[in-house]
Amino acid sequence: QVQLVESGGGLVQAGGSLRLSCAASGRTFSSYTMGWFRQGPGKEREFVAARGWSGGSTLYADSVKGRFTISRDNTKNMVYLQMNSLKPEDTAVYYCAGSEYRVAVTIGDAYNYWGQGTQVTVSS
Repeated sequence: QVQLVESGGGLVQAGGSLRLSCAASGRTFSSYTMGWFRQGPGKEREFVAARGWSGGSTLYADSVKGRFTISRDNTKNMVYLQMNSLKPEDTAVYYCAGSEYRVAVTIGDAYNYWGQGTQVTVSS
């Protein structure tokens, strides 16, 4: 069982940066693929980024590639999402998720554990 708690959301101007953090509980954190998803106002949930359990596989949505970076620290049971060059269309609730897949996956149904979400608002 893994419990996830996100933090770091907030209000930022377009072009700015934010770093989201996800604290995970559970002794087997390092064996989970970790991902970030988001859901904007009136939109469906969408994949943002994922990093495999060993850190060897990493995937990004095309819309964030080159601007966002996912990282993890298995010694601290933490996952991060560094978001640079933010755009108003990045406004959403961002969710941290954990999957028992060993490699990065983009499908939400592949993730077994979800955090409560943190709001990111980018003003123009």
